[in-house]
Amino acid sequence: MTQPILTAEEILDWNEKTAQGWRQLLTSHPELLTQACDIAGTKNVAELLQHIVAAQLRYAERLAALPISDYDTIPFDSVESIYATHDRAARIFQQLFPSDIDWNEPMDFTTRTMGQLRSNRKTILFHALLHSIRHYAQLASLARHCGVQPDWPMDYLFMQIERA
Repeated sequence: MTQPILTAEEILDWNEKTAQGWRQLLTSHPELLTQACDIAGTKNVAELLQHIVAAQLRYAERLAALPISDYDTIPFDSVESIYATHDRAARIFQQLFPSDIDWNEPMDFTTRTMGQLRSNRKTILFHALLHSIRHYAQLASLARHCGVQPDWPMDYLFMQIERA
């Protein structure tokens, strides 16, 4: 059997590196949390971050067969509370990787906007890991328009790059 070119663990590492960059930037610029934002139907950046970490946590819980957290109870009142949710989701994902889950097994699940759906566990996993990357890229544009420049390279290319 051939080894995968890119693993879920590597995508989780990229997700984690990206989240840590945002955690540091938002800790330095907490005023961004109140910035108006309409991404994913949110009203401000804090709500967008709730959307990001809630999706991570709720998909991790689904994959781990844990009770699903109520979206509306996931806090977004501070950088610390937002990233505590992210950390919880990351721990669940890390516990799933060495398990004997059949990642090709179909799974029924309910989303907030699309209702009842079915997909295999691998697709759900990669969606959960890449969903935040997409929204963080949108947030980077918004932050720059507000005069706050993220100071780290966010592209996957920079996960293993060296200067020649």
